[in-house]
Amino acid sequence: QVQLVESGGGSVQAGGSLRLSCVTSAYFVENYVMAWFRQAPGKGREGVATLTNGGSTLYDDSVKGRFTISRDTAKNTVYLQMNALKPEDTGMYYCAADSEGPHPGSWALGLVEEKDFKYWGQGTQVTVSS
Repeated sequence: QVQLVESGGGSVQAGGSLRLSCVTSAYFVENYVMAWFRQAPGKGREGVATLTNGGSTLYDDSVKGRFTISRDTAKNTVYLQMNALKPEDTGMYYCAADSEGPHPGSWALGLVEEKDFKYWGQGTQVTVSS
């Protein structure tokens, strides 16, 4: 059973930074589509950042220019660097993986949905105060 284990969440003030980590299998990091989702209280999960095995990235408009998704194959880890954090970034952040990820048509429209990913971590909480 493949696991995805997130860490790095915490409480920060607006304008601060955090780096989330997702440790999983080497095969997933090198070959799968990896993504970060977040879920605010009372809302569904929304795709924040996605990274394909080919190195293409896709970001939600709300985080473009502030968040960066990357991977380190030597450490079997996918990262989400979050800068200039805002209170609306608060939520539970989940790491996700899938062999295919979003349909190409959805990718072209910038749509990344929960249903596109098969494997999930347990999440790490991020709280940004104003």
